[in-house]
Amino acid sequence: MQPSGGAARPSPRRLGGPAGTWFKNGGVFRWLGRGGAVIPLLMLLFVLTLLVVKAIPAARFSGLSFITGTKWNFGSPYGAPQTSYGILHNSGESFGALPEILGTLATSAIALIVAIPVSIGAALVIVERLPRRLANVMGLFLELLAGVPSVIVGLWGALTFGPLIAHDVAPILADHVPSWLGFLGGDTGNGQGLLTSGLVLAVMIIPIIAATSRDLIRGVPILPREGAVALGMSDFECATKVTLPWVGAGIIGAVVLGLGRALGETIAVAMVCGVALGSLPTNLYGAMITIAANLVQNIDTAILDKMDISAFALLALVLMVITLLANVAARLLVRRVTGTALPVGRGL
Repeated sequence: MQPSGGAARPSPRRLGGPAGTWFKNGGVFRWLGRGGAVIPLLMLLFVLTLLVVKAIPAARFSGLSFITGTKWNFGSPYGAPQTSYGILHNSGESFGALPEILGTLATSAIALIVAIPVSIGAALVIVERLPRRLANVMGLFLELLAGVPSVIVGLWGALTFGPLIAHDVAPILADHVPSWLGFLGGDTGNGQGLLTSGLVLAVMIIPIIAATSRDLIRGVPILPREGAVALGMSDFECATKVTLPWVGAGIIGAVVLGLGRALGETIAVAMVCGVALGSLPTNLYGAMITIAANLVQNIDTAILDKMDISAFALLALVLMVITLLANVAARLLVRRVTGTALPVGRGL
């Protein structure tokens, strides 16, 4: 029956032609979904291709010494320029990224060593120990901490946290370090160095891992936990044998998210790592540099030199490869532990 006062709407079944079949079968949404799924892959391939093309001259110029060398020198802009592989560059240029690579890995390792137990412990306390209202408030502050700009965290690390470690904490640790652990002792510096950078990164990734772990732990069914307690398990045993194994894959995914943030963090690390271009730290408190910090500190010197631009592109490519390898390794670990690549636990 046609409604009064208006024209009858055509039924979807009465839409004829290719357009009717297209909308009837949901083809437009299916193709939109496929296009949306392909876009991230195309973006990744585009970035990788651009970096590879830009990095080829520096890779041919430095060879394997780019990975194994420790000297990063922009050369002299006042001498006669030289030509290598069709690109003009300053005399005396050399690029060795080993200190940057080791600095990136070391600071990320320190951050994970500190952040993983703190984050998981905080998530367990928020979910299982605090009253619901207080847990919601703590969760809100945790998420707000994750949104603090990195430049603010870096400023705090440079002005407050770093000097506190150098003058009040590190001397105590250095005095009690055995002689065979020389890397943990020695001069504690002025608050800018490897330890401060790692701890600042830990502060930045703790909210990410803790917030994700909290949401995962909330999804653990109550019956397995109550059954474990009824069997006589302590709270610690229940957490380590029931709760955490249930969401183990998801926690690995949360750790990978934090690792990705730590590997690529730029401003905060650049403000607290010190100035150590082309040199390795002498101890845990010594100045160092990461790949991202080198890029942000020295990119302005490379604007007029194509070889410098190529070297920074190769450095960025190395960082991207490290990040991709870390994600692939985590995915393989999740698959090995749970039998699936999805961030869900296998249960009991």
